[in-house]
Amino acid sequence: MFSIKELFKIGLGPSSSHTFGPVKACEYMKSNYNADYYDVTLYGSLALTGKGHLTDVSIKNVLKNCKVTFDFKTKCEHPNTMCIKAYSDHKEIASHIFVSIGGGQIEMDGKKNEEKPHIYPHSTMDDIQRYCREHHLRLNEYVNQFEKEDFDLYMDSIFEAMIQSVKEGLTKTGKLPGDLKLDRLANALYQSALSAEDSIDRNALLLASYAYATSEQNASGNVVVTAPTMGSCGVIPSILYHFYQDQHYQKKTLIEGLKVAGLIGLLIQENATISGAKAGCQAEIGAACSMAAAMIGYCQTQTNEQIECAAEIGLEHHLGLTCDPVGGYVMIPCIERNAVAAQRSVDAARLAKYLRNVRRNRVSFDMVVKTMNLTGNKLPIELKESSLGGLAVVVK
Repeated sequence: MFSIKELFKIGLGPSSSHTFGPVKACEYMKSNYNADYYDVTLYGSLALTGKGHLTDVSIKNVLKNCKVTFDFKTKCEHPNTMCIKAYSDHKEIASHIFVSIGGGQIEMDGKKNEEKPHIYPHSTMDDIQRYCREHHLRLNEYVNQFEKEDFDLYMDSIFEAMIQSVKEGLTKTGKLPGDLKLDRLANALYQSALSAEDSIDRNALLLASYAYATSEQNASGNVVVTAPTMGSCGVIPSILYHFYQDQHYQKKTLIEGLKVAGLIGLLIQENATISGAKAGCQAEIGAACSMAAAMIGYCQTQTNEQIECAAEIGLEHHLGLTCDPVGGYVMIPCIERNAVAAQRSVDAARLAKYLRNVRRNRVSFDMVVKTMNLTGNKLPIELKESSLGGLAVVVK
C-alpha cells in the first residue's frame, strides 16, 4: 500500500474524482507538452455529472485553450475516464487516457501508480493485526514504523487544513453556487447548538454544524482535505474539530488518530474502492464513517481489536448506499449525508467498545471491505454518481 500522504490531500472542491483528479491530469499535460491547444473528452460519470461537479470549468482553468466534450455514449472500463489530446501547429503531438480513481488520484494509459512506492508490507487488516500482536504495537505505531521522517509534519498540515475548513465554513452564510439555490446551513446549525439546553442535542448539533461547514466549503469550490474523498470531506473534520475545540483532546492524540483513520482508508482503497462512480456512496461516506470511527476508537484508548470493530461497524451499515447527486452537484444528499455519517461514527466507536468486550466480532473488517466491493459491482450505473437514478431523478 502507498503512503497515507497519497490518501489525505489538500485541494479545491467540489469533487476529488471529478475536479481534483482531472485537474492533475491537465497539469500533467500542460507541464509535459508545449501545446497550442487541447481537446478533452469526458466519459461515463465524468460526462454525466461533469457540469454539476464543475469538471469542465476546472479543466479550462488549467488548460486555457481547450475544448471539452461530454461523451455520454462510449463505454469505458472505469466510469471516471477522460482522454486529453495535445496539439501544436494543428498537429496532434500527444494523446493520453486518464482514469480518476478517487481521492484525487489518477492513472494514465492503463498503468497503475507503480512509480509511487509501496511502503506497507501488508494489505489486509488481518495481517496488520497479526503483525501488531507479534511486535506489541498499536495501530498508530504500525503506521509510524513505515511512514517516512517528514510524515508527522505532513499530518500536522492535514490537521490544520481540516480545522480551518470547519472554521471558515462556520462563518459563511448565503447561498451555495449552482442552480439548486441552496442556503448555507452550517452557521444556523451552530447557533442552534449553542442555544440547545440538552447536552446530547447540543453535541449532536455541533457535530452536524461542523460537517455542514466543511461540506459547504467543498460545494463552493474552496479548500478541503480528501478524507478519503471530497464528497465525504466533512465527516472526519467534524469529529476532529469537536474533539479538539469542545472536548479538549490533545492535538498530538488527534493526529495519531488521524493516522489510524488513514490506515483504514488505505485498506479500503487497496481492497475495494473509494470512488462513488465505481461503487456508490458506500465507498465514500461509508469509508469516511469507518475511518472516523477508527480515529475515535484510538483517541479513546481502545484496543486494536476494538478499533477494527468500530471501523467494521462504520462501513457495514453503509453497505449498498447509492451515489445519486441531484443535478450533479455535491450538495443533495451529500452535505446532509456527511452530517449523518459523523453521528454514526460516534455510535460505531461506542458500540464497538462494549461489543468487543463480550464477544469476538464474526464480521471482520476485511470481510466487510470485500462485501462493499461486491455490492458496488452489483449496483446499477444509475446509482453510481451518474445522476440518472435515485434522488437525482425524484428531487426537482
